Formats: sequence, structure tokens, C-alpha cells
Amino acid sequence: MMSILKLFTACAMACAIAVAPSAHANPKKAAAKPAAAAPAEPEPSVTEHKATEYACELGNKITIYTNAEDSNSIALRWKNRLHRLTREATTTGAQRFENKLAGLIWIGIPAKGMLLDSKVNRQLANECKTSEQALGL
Repeated sequence: MMSILKLFTACAMACAIAVAPSAHANPKKAAAKPAAAAPAEPEPSVTEHKATEYACELGNKITIYTNAEDSNSIALRWKNRLHRLTREATTTGAQRFENKLAGLIWIGIPAKGMLLDSKVNRQLANECKTSEQALGL
């Protein structure tokens, strides 16, 4: 019994020594560095773009700007910030646009649209509808 107690005590002391900071450690090096801010993207120009307003659940609003000469990208206004999203191919016929740096994904189907955050895997806005979609037109 005594040898098990000694073994347990020795293990506990070894763990405490391994976890304890060294007396010679440099406190400046030990201080946590702040996370680097994500590089900011310049907001896209939306001059000569068609704006489409979406009203979403929970009072959220989204504006999508399209350009007839560029069907491979859109500009999306979310929370007073304008983001450029590029088209991603789908097999379902849904319109899917993504900005990998911002983590935004817009999915549009004939009945509604939704905005997703791919960085935290959650919906930002759902049931987004134009006035025509809301009327069922």
C-alpha cells in the first residue's frame, strides 16, 4: 500500500513541475499575442448595378447588386458592409455565391434566399424574399 501512495505522490509532483511555469521564463514571451486581424477587402463598386432588396426573418435586410455584364459575381450588402461574392457551381439549379475570405455564402432559390456564415457554420439570415417573392409572384 505504501509503494502505491509513493508512486501516486511522485506522479503528482512530476505533473505539477511540468505544468508550472519556469522561474527563468521570459514574461514578455509568455504573454499572449493578440490575434491578427483578417485582411480587409475593399468594398466593390456598385455603380451601374441593379439593386434587389430582400426582407428576411427577424427583421434582417439584404441588398444584392447584379451587373448584366458579369453573371459570375454579385455584391451583397449585409450589416452596412458590401461584399463581393463569386458564383459557385451547383447541381440543383440554386444560385450559390461565396466570399471565402469573409465566410459568406448566398443561396438563392425561386422562393427565397438565405445567407450563411461558413466560418462558424450557421445561418445569418433566412426566409429572405423580394417583394415579388413575398407576394408569391
